[in-house]
Amino acid sequence: MAQKGESDTEDQKGSQAGLTRLSAFLGFTGVACGALGAHAVKALGPESLDWWNTGAKYHLIHALAVGLVAALLPRRPWLVAGLFSAGALLFSGSLYVLALTHVRALGMVTPFGGLCFLAGWVLLGLGAKR
Repeated sequence: MAQKGESDTEDQKGSQAGLTRLSAFLGFTGVACGALGAHAVKALGPESLDWWNTGAKYHLIHALAVGLVAALLPRRPWLVAGLFSAGALLFSGSLYVLALTHVRALGMVTPFGGLCFLAGWVLLGLGAKR
C-alpha cells in the first residue's frame, strides 16, 4: 500500500514526463518547420517567408514554454500546456497555411492562437507555486 504523498509524487513524475514529451514534439516540429521555410518556402517569396518565419518563431518559443511548464509544474499544468499547444496549432499553423496558400481568410484564425498563448502565460503566472 502506498503511503500518503507517494501517489502525488508518481502523478507529478508522470505529468513531467508527458509534458516533456509534448515539449519535445513541439520543438521537433518547430525546427522541422523552420528548416522547411529556409529551404522550400523562401521560393514562394519574401512575404510568404516572413509569415512562415513568424509562425516558426512562436512555435519554438512555446515548445520551450511547455518545457518550462514541465519543469515548474504550476497549478493545472496540462491546461497551461494545452493552451500553448492550441496557440501553436492556431497561430503558427494558420501562418504556415497562409504562407503556402495566400488564403488571407486564415488571418481570422491567427488571433485566436495568440489569445491561447496569452491565456497560457496568464495561467502559468497565476499557477506559480509559492
